Amino acid sequence: MSKYNIALLIALLLNAMSTMAQTSMGTDELYTAARVSAFEEDDYPKAISLIKQAIAKSPDYLEINIFLGRLYTFTDSLPEARMIFDKVLQKEKGHEEASLAYGNLEYWNSDSKKALEIVNTGLEVHKGSESLGILKAKILKDLQRYEEARTVLDNLLKANPKLTEARGLIGSINSSSAKNAMGIGYEYVYFDKRFDDPWHLSNIDYTRQTKLGSFATRINYANRFRTDGMQLEVDAYPRISDLFYSYLSAGISDNGGIFSKYRAGFSLYANLPYAFEADAGFRFLAFNQNTWIYTLGIGKYYSSFWFNFRTYLTPSNSSVSQSYSLTTRYYLGGADDFISFKIGTGLSPDDNVNSVSFDPNNIYKLKSYGVDVGYRKLFLDTNVLIISAFMENQEYNVNTKGNQFSVSLGYIKRF
Repeated sequence: MSKYNIALLIALLLNAMSTMAQTSMGTDELYTAARVSAFEEDDYPKAISLIKQAIAKSPDYLEINIFLGRLYTFTDSLPEARMIFDKVLQKEKGHEEASLAYGNLEYWNSDSKKALEIVNTGLEVHKGSESLGILKAKILKDLQRYEEARTVLDNLLKANPKLTEARGLIGSINSSSAKNAMGIGYEYVYFDKRFDDPWHLSNIDYTRQTKLGSFATRINYANRFRTDGMQLEVDAYPRISDLFYSYLSAGISDNGGIFSKYRAGFSLYANLPYAFEADAGFRFLAFNQNTWIYTLGIGKYYSSFWFNFRTYLTPSNSSVSQSYSLTTRYYLGGADDFISFKIGTGLSPDDNVNSVSFDPNNIYKLKSYGVDVGYRKLFLDTNVLIISAFMENQEYNVNTKGNQFSVSLGYIKRF
């Protein structure tokens, strides 16, 4: 017998022995092995295989069925996870762990109405469940039913004053339920070659939350080329339905060389299944000539991350200028607690620093590559701090490149 055949025989024997060992393992041993495979080895397919063997031995063991549902959730096999959770809840209505796992699945995937139904059924059976109560408050916050969320959390804190997660969530709800916000910001821009003098930009804005959506007024100031300019902007995010909302913007400036004389924008957003979001729209900038820019974007929430890919397309007589960007956020807490990272090529009309480069008279509107990092932090319930840094390498004349650096600081007060 050749060495190759011997090696093959040994491998087959070892595999058979491994399979026999798994087959001879009891339900609890298989469950333990599955947890080790998932959480220590990060091998979810193996964990799913092991837990299925455990279920085959003990089909009415609800805890291991729920664990299989969680594994399917972790691996984005959502239809399979829903089927498992439904099966468990049919066997035991309002099962606490199944209600929690199933409610989280729907909440993470932007179906808060269904998540609330699941959690409410669980709470009918387990009225004092802290985990289901916390999840219910999060869902109510997402549905903007803030007073109901506060009531749930107040009841939890009466029963357990040491429940710090409930106190933190109340602070986040107080922030989200604020109807008004005032913000200020400043940005400093330095060029290593292109211009001798830095640019300075600042803004002050007011935002009002209404039943129709949010509306904001902003005054922008810029000093570029040793010249001052002012711009007035109005933005709105009106809600159309549970599926659609829109973005509307208009602006006017007293200095067409520092800002565009006029600007306008529109985008239609769609909230899609599986935590996706898509949008399409346009931006209009009026310098001595008019410029139209079209934009498309797709976003996805996954666990604590948000990803967004966007393009801007600017038609001209001879070609279509294109820019692309990929933005990632990692959420440390609520909507105002995240670290962001953005890479891109080309220019964005939504960026006030470089929007002047869309002026058709500017010959330096060529290639550019940029990286942006940012940090946004909520503190004392209604205050938000925003810090970012940006570096861009831009071809401002044919075969002539320079670097552009900027740092910005912003503050928002909600009330």
